[in-house]
Amino acid sequence: MESLTDLPPATWRLINTEVSDGAMNMAIDEAIMLSVAKNQSPPTLRFYRWEPPCVSVGYSQSIRHEIDLERCRERGYTWVRRPTGGRALLHIDELTYSVVAPQEEPRVAGDIITSYRGLSLGLVEGLRTLHGGVVQADRIETGKESEKSAACFDLPSHYEVTAYGKKLIGSAQVRKNGVVLQHGALPLEGDVSRLVDVLALQEPDRVTLRGKLLERAIALDEVVGRVVPFNEVAKALTVGFGRALNINFTTGKLIPFEREMAKRLIIRYTGDEWTFV
Repeated sequence: MESLTDLPPATWRLINTEVSDGAMNMAIDEAIMLSVAKNQSPPTLRFYRWEPPCVSVGYSQSIRHEIDLERCRERGYTWVRRPTGGRALLHIDELTYSVVAPQEEPRVAGDIITSYRGLSLGLVEGLRTLHGGVVQADRIETGKESEKSAACFDLPSHYEVTAYGKKLIGSAQVRKNGVVLQHGALPLEGDVSRLVDVLALQEPDRVTLRGKLLERAIALDEVVGRVVPFNEVAKALTVGFGRALNINFTTGKLIPFEREMAKRLIIRYTGDEWTFV
C-alpha cells in the first residue's frame, strides 16, 4: 500500500476520551484545535463515541430544514451542528476519530482533497489489519449538488475508505487559524440506513434513500464478519496511522486549557443561535 513513511518521523498525542454527548464531543474537538493553534498541544489523534446517539449535520446544513426533530426525540437521539462540512450522520454504534494538526504538518499539508488522501492511508492501513478488503476509494465524481441527499453515507467522496465498493467511513474537515481538524465516523455495527428515519423527508423519498444507503454504505461488522470492540478498532487505527504516516504516538489526555475551553464552547454547541442557523 502507498504510504507517507518517507516523511521524517513525528510524535503525536493519542487521546481516547471514550463517551460524551454530541455537543461536548464537538466542543472538545474545537478546544483541541484552539490549543494546537496556540502551540499548547501537539498534533493529536483522538477516538471517541457518542452517548446518547446523536444526529450531526455539516456546518452548511440546516437542522431545522433537514432533520425531523420530533422523530429524533421519539428515538432518544440528540442533535448538533458540526464545525466541519459534509452532510448528516447518525452517531450510534460507532467509533469516531479526529485528527488535529497544524496546516504545515506534512501529513495534512496541501488542499483538502490531498490531506484527505494522506489521512485515509492511515485509516485504511489500520482497518486492513482487521480485514484485507478495506481500500481507499479512487478520486471520484460525486454527481451534481442537486442529486446529493442530506446523508453523508449516500456516496463516497474523494479517497474515502471503502469495502466491497461501499463507503465505510464518513469524514469531514475544517481549517481555521492555521490548523486542520478532520473527524470521521466508522459504523461498528447495525443498520447503516437508520439515519433516514429522522431526515425531513416524504415517505417515498425516505424509502428511496434507504435503499441507496443500503447499497452504498457498510458497517464494520459486515466487512469483518464479527462485531469488533471499540478499543480493538482504536488500537488498529493507531497502528495504521503510525505505519502509514510514520507517526509515533504518546498516550495523553486533555490539558487544563482544553478542558476549560470545551466547557465554554459547549454553551455555543447547545445554543439555538449556533444550532438552528
